[in-house]
Amino acid sequence: MKCQPHKAIVGANAFQHESGIHQDGMIKDKSTYEIMTPESIGLMRGDSQSGAGIVLGKHSGRNAVKTRLKELGYDLDDEKLNAVFVRFKHVAERKKGGLEDEELEALVLDQGSNLNTVWTVTGCQVTTGMSGIPTATVKMIGPDGVERYVAKTGTGPVDAVYKAIDEIVGVPVTLQTYGLQSVSEGIEALATTRVVISPKEEGSTSSTDAQTGLSKDRKFSGIGSDTDIIVSSTRAYVSALNKLLSWKLRRSMLKATSGEGSNSGGIGDAQPVVISNPVSVVAGSN
Repeated sequence: MKCQPHKAIVGANAFQHESGIHQDGMIKDKSTYEIMTPESIGLMRGDSQSGAGIVLGKHSGRNAVKTRLKELGYDLDDEKLNAVFVRFKHVAERKKGGLEDEELEALVLDQGSNLNTVWTVTGCQVTTGMSGIPTATVKMIGPDGVERYVAKTGTGPVDAVYKAIDEIVGVPVTLQTYGLQSVSEGIEALATTRVVISPKEEGSTSSTDAQTGLSKDRKFSGIGSDTDIIVSSTRAYVSALNKLLSWKLRRSMLKATSGEGSNSGGIGDAQPVVISNPVSVVAGSN
């Protein structure tokens, strides 16, 4: 007969902790919530789960996430930690069983690629299937603080989302590379998307190699992670676009200071909307 996971002493979850209060106490002193050690009954916990049976799930607190990140080699400042923790809670709410180390690292990389935020996705609704045309409605907030929305169709749900984003941002780009991989196993696995884009306007992002003296166009990459492949793909594409726009902005500022003038980009044919409550990203499941 298989033992129940929550069985006292011998159950698989007997020495595991997901509650934020319990985790904080276990990190400081293991005897706070454990009157006996798993080693005393032959269970070698070792260094896994922070050596205290810490399961990083939707009830976990900031201290548990911070402690595990330090053990993985990520010593983040408060601002970056807060950004990673917000993403962690968002993903953990939809994923059973807690996040593995690989998934936590993917969230760190995801947030690291969104440092220079010019455009932010506030809503993404996708309709697709065998009998219909893939359609995506995307809402985004630009640098002027105005929310805009666009609905587009495409050959697939990701293509429809990317076309909608292109129309809102108004910067024509070519998708050079699109890659999607699963960070962990199972139906609730975290997906990581990596894209590489380049501007369609030749010479707009050209740079000169210091060694060869040859001019070449720059490419910009973006990474996004989520349990939903549409959301991860959206985050990766917007991340790459933000890098492109930030690079153009920095170059325009350098030209302005040197007296060469600067160029400004448009925002497409998107329509402004006024909402009273924040809109969260909603998309289909992977």
